[in-house]
Amino acid sequence: MRISELAGRAGVTVKAVRYYERLGLVSPARLANGYREYDDEHLRAVLEIRELAATGIPPGKARPFIDCLGSGHAHSDECPASRDAYREGLAELDSAIAQLERRRELLASRLAGAEHRIPESAQGCGCTVAAV
Repeated sequence: MRISELAGRAGVTVKAVRYYERLGLVSPARLANGYREYDDEHLRAVLEIRELAATGIPPGKARPFIDCLGSGHAHSDECPASRDAYREGLAELDSAIAQLERRRELLASRLAGAEHRIPESAQGCGCTVAAV
């Protein structure tokens, strides 16, 4: 199949397929005229890359999963390297969540401090005081 058909069947753009090629995740055969020729294994790989992206694993980190499929496994996460990639993704999420929680606590603390400093009557200060 041609690149446009692969892209359409996988629900991605032609540009995305070319990006996956640059990453080495999809390597089509070349016909005598230079056209790329894709098969069902390429489609399977692109669909897997798309599903991984939906979970937060970007194409740049999809290599273990695609290699696992390429080695004949029925599922891309049957290989130890794939499970390691899942663990890495979870650790990244945990770190991001912890950072967001710290930012939330700081923001809530600043808000609480600001609310205690609002004078009973803010008339004449040039600001609008609204009850929260």
